[in-house]
Amino acid sequence: MPFPRRIGALVCLIVLVAAAARPPARHLASGSIAAANWPYLPGSLFALRVQGFAAPYGTALLGPGRLLPGGVYAVPQSGKPAQALLVAGNAAGLASATLRIAPPPPATRALVVVAAYEDGLVVHDARDFAPVGVLATGGAPSDAAIDSNGRIAVTDTQGSTLTFATLSPWRIVRVPGVPLGDEIALEESPRDTFVTNREAGGGALTRVGPGGATTRVATGETAEGLAIDRRRRLVYVANTNDGSVAEVDARTMRVIRRFHAVDRVFSLALSPDGDRLYAVSNQSAGSPFAAAGSVVAVSLTDGRPHGVQRSGPLAFPVGIAINPAGTTLFVTDESLDRVYVLDARTLRAKHAELTTCRTPWKPTLDAPSLRLYVPCAGADAVDVFDLRTLRRVPHAPFATGGYPLAVAVWHPGST
Repeated sequence: MPFPRRIGALVCLIVLVAAAARPPARHLASGSIAAANWPYLPGSLFALRVQGFAAPYGTALLGPGRLLPGGVYAVPQSGKPAQALLVAGNAAGLASATLRIAPPPPATRALVVVAAYEDGLVVHDARDFAPVGVLATGGAPSDAAIDSNGRIAVTDTQGSTLTFATLSPWRIVRVPGVPLGDEIALEESPRDTFVTNREAGGGALTRVGPGGATTRVATGETAEGLAIDRRRRLVYVANTNDGSVAEVDARTMRVIRRFHAVDRVFSLALSPDGDRLYAVSNQSAGSPFAAAGSVVAVSLTDGRPHGVQRSGPLAFPVGIAINPAGTTLFVTDESLDRVYVLDARTLRAKHAELTTCRTPWKPTLDAPSLRLYVPCAGADAVDVFDLRTLRRVPHAPFATGGYPLAVAVWHPGST
């Protein structure tokens, strides 16, 4: 049967089934299946979210891949560009969506990958930020990281599966047992992955080995921010709800010590020499915390860690990044839609605040391109600044997936 006729037959069948199941006086509601605006990448797990009528509903697929229990469409890991028709219906309504399937992203081009809470991992061309495709992970990503081998890791902040994608060859691997992932970092050697688990057992850090084996250690209340001293093989975890930072031995996964940093410690950045840790207090005078936010510098070299500098009051700081020289901090403010530019030594303003898009979250500093990437959760966009001029680059801010929270950048030839 030709493809258009098969589509028509499938839709008619579902309409007839739904009509037979409903009382004669009722009419089918017209619903929709929420989907991204761009093609989906091989290996995607697309969870059907129907708008317009309530679950439960039956589902049907016409095209490559398969439907999994729970209304999840699994896109094949390999294959040519194609289309797939998804249909959902019940006695109350009918909805459909046609998804485009794209080839894998090219590992020979610089890429920007965005962890979008609502859609998955959105891949863009780094030259003009044009969308390449979306890797739907089947969860809600909060962070993404990529190493020099083209290995991408993506968290699920509402579930318990860590998603890995390799660029060359394109391959998707999912590792269970990593609950409520918040921030993530990759190590090149050994090939370990570290994930903070926001509320797992109160708050924890999980290490995922190259073969997928997981090891977890409790760190404190509500583990959020993450920083790694790769030379000393130490991992620092921000425990937001008790104001502490846990220092964890990356080899043994044991907590070496915990120390107070600042109330509502949310994000961390480590100086290039590993001697100073910068901690963001995610507070606002106008919020229920009734205290201004700030950034604190903690010395890690003089015996017990202790604060040595504190910034002035900040409206509602959330994310932080440090430049490769260790001289400048970039701190996003989720209420003012600004980026503070602070001197890393004094924590005083070093430059006028950068105006950005709505609800800036976790900034990423990309050293090879000398660019600062700022995902704006409230604008479904990513802003980009040139570090040499601190001016917005051409084509920025650019549209991306729904509620972007983090960015990672791939440069070909970095292996």
